[in-house]
Amino acid sequence: MNSYARTDWCGAPRISDAGRETTVCGWVGRRRDLGRLIFIDLRDRSGVLQLAFDDSTAEDVFAAASAARAEYVLAARGVLRERSAKNPELPTGDVELEVRELRILAVSETPPFEIADGADVNDALRLKYRYLDLRRPSMQRAVELRHRVTKLARDYFDEQGFLEIETPMLTKSTPEGARDYLVPSRAHPGRFYALPQSPQQYKQLLMVAGFDRYFQITRCFRDEDLRADRQPEFTQIDIEMSFAGVDDVIAVNEGFLKRVFAETLGVEIELPIMRLKYREAMERFGSDKPDTRFGLELVDIGDIARGCGFKVFSEAMAAGGGVRLINVPGGASAIPRKQIDALTDFVKAYGAKGLAWTRLTPDGASSSYSKFLTDDENAAVSARAGARTGDLTLIVADASESVVFAALGALRRECAGRLGLIKAGEYKLLWVTEFPMFEYSEDEGRYVAVHHPFTAPLDGDEDKLLGDKGGCRAKAYDIILNGTELGGGSIRISTPQMQERMFKALGFTEEDARERFGHLITAFRYGAPPHGGLAYGLDRLVMLLCGADSIRDVIAFPKVQNASELMTGAPGEVAREQLDELAIKTVAPA
Repeated sequence: MNSYARTDWCGAPRISDAGRETTVCGWVGRRRDLGRLIFIDLRDRSGVLQLAFDDSTAEDVFAAASAARAEYVLAARGVLRERSAKNPELPTGDVELEVRELRILAVSETPPFEIADGADVNDALRLKYRYLDLRRPSMQRAVELRHRVTKLARDYFDEQGFLEIETPMLTKSTPEGARDYLVPSRAHPGRFYALPQSPQQYKQLLMVAGFDRYFQITRCFRDEDLRADRQPEFTQIDIEMSFAGVDDVIAVNEGFLKRVFAETLGVEIELPIMRLKYREAMERFGSDKPDTRFGLELVDIGDIARGCGFKVFSEAMAAGGGVRLINVPGGASAIPRKQIDALTDFVKAYGAKGLAWTRLTPDGASSSYSKFLTDDENAAVSARAGARTGDLTLIVADASESVVFAALGALRRECAGRLGLIKAGEYKLLWVTEFPMFEYSEDEGRYVAVHHPFTAPLDGDEDKLLGDKGGCRAKAYDIILNGTELGGGSIRISTPQMQERMFKALGFTEEDARERFGHLITAFRYGAPPHGGLAYGLDRLVMLLCGADSIRDVIAFPKVQNASELMTGAPGEVAREQLDELAIKTVAPA
């Protein structure tokens, strides 16, 4: 065999291809030696094809097949034929390759784990040998899906008149949000670049420059604690538009999402996508990224609880907090008493001090609080909940309304999971709009921007920037899929006067604001168009499309919980000479 050129298949070979001569290359997935009959499952990223060797096979070819082991790399040439024992689980299960030529291109040691989906392998071992883990079919499909979504983004936004423009990776540190990753400058000793947390300022400057529609598939870096859907380096689909309002940005992105779902999953997204204002989302679902695939909506009973005989309820209201519930249809039998205790511990993780409950069974009602309420108050709670026989009512009361929302928002998802209310393969998209402009940070002792300091206030709320920060709303919006934020954006501030007011509202001195963001304020003086945009987390989008549990499963070489990479050992030490060249002195950790 003088060439490794493989046959170009339009999909997997099928019974109609029988009799065709072809060349295939790949890895040995499984080998079955039955004496004078050998079968090898050859795997590449397009799938698996069975190779067959028997008494008619040339001796040198049969000997090579006998020598092959798991993960050996082979090139085989032969004729496709119908399989006598078909495998309906494989797209190629109707045919096999009657091998006439075989070459072992590379041998393999016994791999540290089986290269197969469903193999019981711990994550640390998978990530240490990531190049082997990536051979698994599910990982190959995830990487391919990521490629397709990326290509769809480029094609779609190009069709909509957007230009793909790169922005710098070495930028200026402007701390406001997550910690920056810093890069020392050899040419400027003692000074540092920052890796971009996002291209936010650059894409706004591109709007000032007259590139009215920009997009970029870009890497972003944030030095923050990791979780299932967060990595220190991640990828955004980043867009920005001039002469655009909220409706314009949403319309363009709804078209993108419709195409992505149609072309990757064959799912038709109905447009327009539902919108909820932030306050309504919190009051109905207890979350600014609600999962709307099921009900279990929150119900406010603060008016009933105020002044009632149950101090847990009345004192929460007196302190300016809230008392809300969810009613779980069928929960009285589906969630037994012992599980209610577990749910009590569950809500405590979200700051709640406890969980009040009532079970309505055919034998009567049992409750943790009803004896403290009058008959009229109990009847009012049940009526407000819409509770019927067989239902379970769960109540959270707290002096902080945010704790009530957080606890019940998480609890409704937990109950939905336990009761099987979430349908597999169902996709519910939602826009959440009119976010608060500020949130109070207890750690910093000041108000900080919910999104970023370049977000414009909602029309009519401009005067609240300096006076009523808690009541100031933003022209900000997030796109939510099944309870996960896919992306977010806003209409930006575009005048130097408003931007300076925003910096003042965040507590920056005039000198500090000009040191950090002077280039942006100066640019706005030369005619900045109204503009806005949105950025998707590409990793999260692909994770949800392929049904993975973590964005690590859709990133080729991810980091682990402590931000290290197990395969290469990054981060690693560097030579003293390199540090001297960069004017860096290290100290032993405390």
